[in-house]
Amino acid sequence: MKYDLIIIGMGISGISSAIYASNSNLKVLLLEKDTPGGLLNKISKITNYPGFKEISGPDLSYNLFDMINDKVDYKIEEVIDIKLNGKEKRIITNKNEYLSNYIIIASGRANARINISGERELLSKGISTCALCDGHLYKNKEIALVGGGNSAIEEALYLSDIVKKIYLIHRRDKFRADSSLVAEIAKKNNIEYLFNSQITSINSEDDKLSSIVINNNKVLKIDGLFTYLGFVPNTTFLDSLNLNNDKGYILVDDNYETNINGIYAVGDCIKKSVYQLITAGNDGAVAATNVIKKINTKK
Repeated sequence: MKYDLIIIGMGISGISSAIYASNSNLKVLLLEKDTPGGLLNKISKITNYPGFKEISGPDLSYNLFDMINDKVDYKIEEVIDIKLNGKEKRIITNKNEYLSNYIIIASGRANARINISGERELLSKGISTCALCDGHLYKNKEIALVGGGNSAIEEALYLSDIVKKIYLIHRRDKFRADSSLVAEIAKKNNIEYLFNSQITSINSEDDKLSSIVINNNKVLKIDGLFTYLGFVPNTTFLDSLNLNNDKGYILVDDNYETNINGIYAVGDCIKKSVYQLITAGNDGAVAATNVIKKINTKK
């Protein structure tokens, strides 16, 4: 089936693109491999998005999805490759194939990993990247959390009201998070800071996390480990296209178009200076508007 525009990703930038494109009567298809809203669904509290004094990530995801649910075709399928045939693009998913002359890539980012032995095997078996999803599993238990940026501190604050104790592990001598968050977490009495520290090994018992080792000597017996070490772009499925990129982040021009005519990219998967919800929404709106202009010019 052929569409005017296919958008890969249903995070805030992808849905923003879909809203603008559908309002201009384009035939649009949204493709998402997981859950509409993307990483929004893992954020416990949002306090910097205009129009909402405070809202949870899942609630904002639902509001966004509700805006396009009855207006835009969408499918929960994973894009595994894109083939070019002149101006036409063939999008190959794990279930189907679709055609369009225009694509907007809004595939976002994923949590970076510690990359030590045993981490991947223990995901969902004591290791998690989502406090909102898994925090309840560790009520009144001892956990560790790795990271020092805004996401790490925000999730530590959320978890501190659930768990008995948190070991907050950071490789530097101070947090990188906003000063307001650092001040807030300082009020918590069940968080122990471990600065200048890194996890050097992970141990398990009965196929579950049992302990971690810090700096090769300090052993922490914990029930859970949450990792917030930054992000990596979800762009490996695009390798065959040879898009211009910087460490996986797609390079775009002022119109959000890539080096391939008709392929645009927006949101957290592109190289830019500010990664925020509001900028992701802006990216989607601008890219869709430029696609609309191109299509209307050729009619």
